[in-house]
Amino acid sequence: MNSSSNGLIRLVAALKLLKAAALIVGGIGILRMIHTDTATQLDHSVLSLGLDPGSRYVNRAIEWVTQTSPRKFRELELGSFMYAALFLTEGIGLWFLKRWAEWLTVIITGSLVPLECYEIYRHPTPIKILILIINIAVVGYLLYRIVKNSRAPHRQADKNPSQLTQRP
Repeated sequence: MNSSSNGLIRLVAALKLLKAAALIVGGIGILRMIHTDTATQLDHSVLSLGLDPGSRYVNRAIEWVTQTSPRKFRELELGSFMYAALFLTEGIGLWFLKRWAEWLTVIITGSLVPLECYEIYRHPTPIKILILIINIAVVGYLLYRIVKNSRAPHRQADKNPSQLTQRP
């Protein structure tokens, strides 16, 4: 594959790694909330992030957090770290142009498309629609790349990228 194709794969990898970082930060935030006074932690977070304490979105978030049980926080924390591990695996594998990572990303991202469609049906927002479009594009591109590589005479996706530019 050419370098622009590898650049697109690396862009997808960077997005996966960015998602993983966000989930790790979120998981740590949830972990901190479990072990401190939630209301005090929330007030501090709202002020340190420069958010408007009178905003309806901030008030909804505060209301949700104060009504959420510690068990639910534990579940969110665990889910956050599990998804982060999954995104890290995808992102690192894609960054190193591994064929297994392409398949893993197609399977995982593709399996979430019906759930995203259902969420859009229930509560449509422009952000949800944009995320769905991006995920469909990623799955489509990776499937195209997998099919194209399977028709190539050599399994180039599993080779070292430096070997791809060398000619015998």
